[in-house]
Amino acid sequence: MNHSTGTPRPAPDLNRSAVARYLQLATLFRHRVEQGAWPAGKQIPTVDELAAECGVARATIRQALDQLAQEGLIERFRAKGTFVRATPPDRLWCDVETDWNGLLRSREGAEIEILSDHPNQDGSVAPVHAGHPAPSYRHLRRRHWRNGQPFLLADVWMDDRLSAKVTAEDLVTKTSLKLVAGLPGVTIAEARQTLTIGSADVETAAALHLPLNAPVAHVHRTAMDPEGTTLLIANGIYRGDMVRIDVKLR
Repeated sequence: MNHSTGTPRPAPDLNRSAVARYLQLATLFRHRVEQGAWPAGKQIPTVDELAAECGVARATIRQALDQLAQEGLIERFRAKGTFVRATPPDRLWCDVETDWNGLLRSREGAEIEILSDHPNQDGSVAPVHAGHPAPSYRHLRRRHWRNGQPFLLADVWMDDRLSAKVTAEDLVTKTSLKLVAGLPGVTIAEARQTLTIGSADVETAAALHLPLNAPVAHVHRTAMDPEGTTLLIANGIYRGDMVRIDVKLR
């Protein structure tokens, strides 16, 4: 039943996706909390009611609710039931910028962790899909944190000829595009960004502290000089539950 209107909810079709049923239900229930369908401080339907609504076993419902409990969205009380936290934890919104100035701006309070750093990678190895490859690239893997939570896993390929101009501090404080855009003598003639939606694989889930197959946003950025050489490629994976995209339309 819909506890706000008293009308039956349509049962979700959980067979149209390869994602585990409990993860699909965890996403559904998370949306109910975040959108206020399950208000803060209120009791949610019982396991039996949710199992009947969704047409799944009670064990599957419990697995889904375990996910929300681990995220701090709900609390269980013996002999009372399960309630939405009166003060849900702050969501870490991460704006994926859509303009040049925004892409150069560092995120306040963010920390960047260097996971690996491999210089002198042959240009043909880097994922260059536009422009001409540089002779070699420096490949960095970085993880971005805020408030103790990882929100972005990024692979960055930078023209190795620019490495001498990039300081160790730059690597842990600057956005990928700013690593090259602010260098003396470097001109960015063209920059592109593509965003697609996907799900977390095993490696991404572990790095971003997510359940397997949780939603993520893939952001691909490139920057080229006036001669058409690709100076930078950045492939970022953002947590889907922490991403926000604001576009000014007018």
